Amino acid sequence: MLAAERHEVLLDRLNRDGKLVARDLASDLGISEDTIRRDLRDLAAAGLCQRVYGGALPVSPAIGNYAARRGINSDGKRRVARTAAALITPGSTVILDGGTTTLAVVAELPPQLHATVVTHSPTIASALIDHAHVEVYLIGGRLFKHSAVACGAAAVEAAQLVNADLFLLGVTGVHAQTGLTTDDSDEAAMKRALASRAADTYVLASSEKIGAASRFTVLPLSKVAGIVTDDAADSPAIREITDLGHTVISA
Repeated sequence: MLAAERHEVLLDRLNRDGKLVARDLASDLGISEDTIRRDLRDLAAAGLCQRVYGGALPVSPAIGNYAARRGINSDGKRRVARTAAALITPGSTVILDGGTTTLAVVAELPPQLHATVVTHSPTIASALIDHAHVEVYLIGGRLFKHSAVACGAAAVEAAQLVNADLFLLGVTGVHAQTGLTTDDSDEAAMKRALASRAADTYVLASSEKIGAASRFTVLPLSKVAGIVTDDAADSPAIREITDLGHTVISA
């Protein structure tokens, strides 16, 4: 079997099963695991999968630029945002992550809400200007333009001064085995720092992020209170997550 033919088979399996296991593929196709691993490296280099230990997962479509991501699953993001906004109680202190889903949360907040919002996203802070009763604290640092958020050592240090009731976390991948992932190491570190300052962290994940993976781990699923998603409750990826005892809130 030629390399191009193997690549096509692997992509078909990935689309069908939502994952690739190198050992199983080698057995099924009658070739060596080294050959499968080379094929996975080629596919990953082409942006067609995300390599993980022992195989590969679908690459998240949410690693595109900020403008492009705003158009991905906009209806699903609105449903997730509406459900997540209901988690914010009057008088609470909330950390809002950057990203397009969290920006949609701001649009769902009632105009009369009294709360304190801490964010490292100038986009989120700007969107809250018209909420007269929401006090906004903006964490500064190096601007990571992909997600329009502050990252780096200064931002992480500033986050250590925050104590919040709730953190609404955005990621690019949610998977039962690899946990929560994103595509930049500094952004992953910032998300961890913010999660450590909140009593509860909820993940905002529209359906295209469920079962996908990116390069850098943010947190294991055991470290968050729940996942808010519009993905179907009976989808294989969601069933795998709930079977492990993690909380999923349907939007």
